[in-house]
Amino acid sequence: MKKCLFIFLLITCVSYAQEEHAWIYFKDKPNVQEALNNPSTILSSKAIQRKSLRGTPIDEKDVPVNEEYISIIKSQESISVKAKSKWMNCVHVIGDLETISKLSNLEFVSEIEFANKNLNSRASIVNKKLKNKLETNIDYNYGLAANQTEMLNTHYLHENDYTGDGITIAVMDGGFSNVTTIGAFERLRSNGKLLGGFDFPNRSTNYNNPELSNHGTLVLSNMAGFIENQFAGTAPDAAYYLFITEIGPTETPVEETYWVEAAERADSLGVDLINTSLGYTLFDNPDYSYDPEDMDGETSFISRGANIATEKGLLVVTSAGNRGDENYFKIVGAPADANVLSVGAVDGDRNYAFFSSLGPSSDGRVKPEVAAQGLEVVAIDQFNNLVRVNGTSFSSPILAGSVASFWQANPSLSNLEVMQLVKEASSLYSNPNSRLGYGIPNFRDVFSNLLDNVSFP
Repeated sequence: MKKCLFIFLLITCVSYAQEEHAWIYFKDKPNVQEALNNPSTILSSKAIQRKSLRGTPIDEKDVPVNEEYISIIKSQESISVKAKSKWMNCVHVIGDLETISKLSNLEFVSEIEFANKNLNSRASIVNKKLKNKLETNIDYNYGLAANQTEMLNTHYLHENDYTGDGITIAVMDGGFSNVTTIGAFERLRSNGKLLGGFDFPNRSTNYNNPELSNHGTLVLSNMAGFIENQFAGTAPDAAYYLFITEIGPTETPVEETYWVEAAERADSLGVDLINTSLGYTLFDNPDYSYDPEDMDGETSFISRGANIATEKGLLVVTSAGNRGDENYFKIVGAPADANVLSVGAVDGDRNYAFFSSLGPSSDGRVKPEVAAQGLEVVAIDQFNNLVRVNGTSFSSPILAGSVASFWQANPSLSNLEVMQLVKEASSLYSNPNSRLGYGIPNFRDVFSNLLDNVSFP
């Protein structure tokens, strides 16, 4: 009996030693927008009153964890689900190391964090997923948009299945004519990635009003557009909110406030990245206009709002401006002067585009930070036609979509970490200048630098 008891205890100890605690994080939650529109379905009235009293936003963290995901985790052999957290969007499991590690193959799992940090750090889990991704090969036909995409080596990310999936982008612009009907965005709509939008000046949900500007439609196409064998944007699988903040016929300071209001909305909706192909320097009323020395990242209302957006964890990508060929206001506009990733323009041969606004900021910071093609860019208009357009309005979304596709590789990176990795992998990083800043990013190098900073187990 004693010998048998000893054997039993030995087996028990071995089994116990193999059990590990881990948190399994999920990529998303179900019906987030529906829940946010009806907070009483997820929070008590007292909780809603308390949040209202103290100015605390009700956001995605308040939405419960997806029960279907939990059921799938529970169905895995040798896995025990012990608890869940809606704030962290994860479950706590116990199981053996090998079985838990295999959960990373489930498409809705974003990462795994072991309680025993010596066993498997967050970085090593990311690397396991990177290895698996690099075994895939998706062939996108960019058509006439090939040069603007391949200049940044964004196609390398797409070939390895990093296309912005899991990243949410808010686009601030002047109008999104026909985005809910034209074929270029059918893939976006059918995949449930067009999350909605709002027209802030008109207080309307009719963000695709065909009577408004088509500028946002063109901008969005550089990120999300897709026409099979003819065109693919730089983040075709990201999710998008479309916010109108610009009033086309006029230029007044209230547009800055609409922009900040939209940024606040984006933050409350859990957006990761903002693209804004807008800039403010001179207004219809000269008394409201800025001077070049005001471009210090602190003076304009919109730039102060952009700084807060960055503090909140949003990555703001914005056009540098199109005043580089002017005599008076060559400097980047607001909010490009803020703590954001501002984007200048080059032509198809990687040369500075004559109109791209110049740096540095008035307080001496490198501006623009980076550059992408902005001259003779291919985009899709409101009638589903491929057209050529010019401006930093288009270098910004090309770059923003590329950033989103990269960020998918490791969404645990902070906005500032992503910005730094992008700058470090740019062509002029060691010797920035006033035209292109740190230069043209190479997203293959950005990706390689990410791999270099983590170790495979």
